[in-house]
Amino acid sequence: MSKIKIAVIFGTRPEAIKIFPIIQEIKKYSDKLDLKVIVTAQHREMLDQVLKTFEIEPDYDLNIMQEKQTLSQITKNSIQGIEDILKKEKPDMVLVQGDTTTTFTAALAAFYQKIKIGHIEAGLRTRDKYYPFPEEINRRLTTVLADLHFVPTQNSCQNLLSEGIKRENIYISGNTVIDTLFLIRNRKYSSKLKNIFKNENLNDKRLILVTTHRRENWGVPLSEICEALSQLVKDYPEIAIIFPVHKNPGIRTKVQKILENKERVILLDTLDYPDMVKIMVRSSIILTDSGGIQEEAPSLGKPVLVLRKETERPEAVDAGVVKVIGTESNKIYQEVKELLDFPEKYAMMAQCLNPYGDGKAAIRIIQRILYYYGLKIKYPEEFKFIG
Repeated sequence: MSKIKIAVIFGTRPEAIKIFPIIQEIKKYSDKLDLKVIVTAQHREMLDQVLKTFEIEPDYDLNIMQEKQTLSQITKNSIQGIEDILKKEKPDMVLVQGDTTTTFTAALAAFYQKIKIGHIEAGLRTRDKYYPFPEEINRRLTTVLADLHFVPTQNSCQNLLSEGIKRENIYISGNTVIDTLFLIRNRKYSSKLKNIFKNENLNDKRLILVTTHRRENWGVPLSEICEALSQLVKDYPEIAIIFPVHKNPGIRTKVQKILENKERVILLDTLDYPDMVKIMVRSSIILTDSGGIQEEAPSLGKPVLVLRKETERPEAVDAGVVKVIGTESNKIYQEVKELLDFPEKYAMMAQCLNPYGDGKAAIRIIQRILYYYGLKIKYPEEFKFIG
């Protein structure tokens, strides 16, 4: 039997982080699976950080990123470029991850060529089509197109069942971001952080890590977030804030206007993923609107306060290790204050308890694909969270 050709398509830094263990696992079956890596480079510089760190060499790089690009431009340029590659390579299956515009356009291009589609991190929902924007609709549309749905949790499985997806097409794998986290945490990398900690005198400080990038937080919400941080660092001399600032010019300008030159507020460029993991390990509290960090931090025993009005990842909220707090300045201040002032409340959230995975999601996903194509006899066991 000829090899099964798998095209893995992604375009952003978060996708690359989560797709890395899938690429590694496919390579283990080079006698059965033929891998093609396609990137749109929807986010060029930030994607390149991860490609370099993980030594991923794409077979095709569309390099579509343009200054001030619109969603329509990303969609048009992605689908046209991906379609040409799929016509040439004729893969048996396209694998996409998550909820970016690249995810949706790759799935649509594959559908037009009647190629099977596997959706990794399927089934996440807020049920609000404008929140997060455009991710909620990207993942719903990808669900309609996909043949195999690799969901991270039982809750995600139930979301798809309620939408009429057949159970035999859903596979509970856990989330691949936990695989990557475990791989990176145990590797030695040349870190840029040592000098930062030394120069900023941070070794005796309680660190608060902050990340924000989502479109719905641009403008007034971002100002509110920054004002809360400014007040916290003023009132709590024992804390320091580490803020890797997204490369979007609108975000950078707003953050710098309010927080630049504030004592014990360290604004950094976006960090390589290994350094980001090191910062998470070193932090006491994490404030974020990132989906990936909501999934990663519980494995590190770090309380996460989510700077959004809702989350499509309710499992860690239910487990008590993540809390959704919105973007109103006073609310952010009070929630962080509680964790700083009350050790018992901090301890309740700082549990190493992760409902999203155990570091074996990629193994399960590739085993399920092998089973799908008759290359494995036994159906692989699904991920089960034991809380």
